[in-house]
Amino acid sequence: MSKEREIAIQVSGVSYEYTQRKWFKNVKYQALNNINLSVYKGETLGIEGRNGSGKSTLLKLLAGIYKPTSGSINCFGNHVSLQTLSAGFDVELSGADNALIGAMLLGHPKQSAISKQEEIMALSELGEKFYEPVKTYSAGMRARLGFATAITMKTDVLLIDEVLGVGDALFREKAEKIIKEKTSSEMTVIVVSHVSHQLNRLCDRIVKVQNGDISI
Repeated sequence: MSKEREIAIQVSGVSYEYTQRKWFKNVKYQALNNINLSVYKGETLGIEGRNGSGKSTLLKLLAGIYKPTSGSINCFGNHVSLQTLSAGFDVELSGADNALIGAMLLGHPKQSAISKQEEIMALSELGEKFYEPVKTYSAGMRARLGFATAITMKTDVLLIDEVLGVGDALFREKAEKIIKEKTSSEMTVIVVSHVSHQLNRLCDRIVKVQNGDISI
C-alpha cells in the first residue's frame, strides 16, 4: 500500500475491554488489544474473523458507538456510517419511513432523502413491502433496506457488518457489484465477515482479527 494514499481512518494503539456479570461477580474481558490500522480513502477493506474474535467490536469503535479503553481513532472529519443486520430500524414504521429517517441520520436534508425514495425502493427489491411495517420483514429484507439506504444516500466511510451474508444469491451479487463500483469513487468501504471467499472477491485488502489481535 502506497504511503502517498490519503488516510480516511487511523487506528493507533486501540484496546477495548468490557465488564460482564458472571457467577455473581464482575469479570473483565479484553475484546481488542493494541490495534494499529490505517484505512485508506477509496479502498474496500475486509475485516475477517470468527464469531467472538472482536471484528464487530472494532467496527463499532470505528463508528464511534464504543469508545476505546486506550488508544485513539482519527476519522479526519469523515462521516462514518455503520450498516448492521438490525440497522436500528423502528419496526412499527414502514420501510419507506425508515429509509427516510436513515437517510436523514446520514446527514442528508429531508428533501434530498425524499427524492431518493424510489431509488432506495428499487435497489432494495422490496416491492410493495417497502410501504409495510418493518416488523413484517425477514432479516434479509431488513438488511437489503439498510444497505440500499446507506449505499444510495452516500457517506464518506461505509461500515458493513455481515449484511452481505443474508438474502438471496442474486441480491448478494448485486450488492457486491455496487460496492465495487463505489470503490472506484471516493467512498471508503469496510466489510466485516467470516466468509473468506466473499471478502476475496470484494476487497482490495483484508486484515484478520483473532482473539482481539489484528494481522495484515
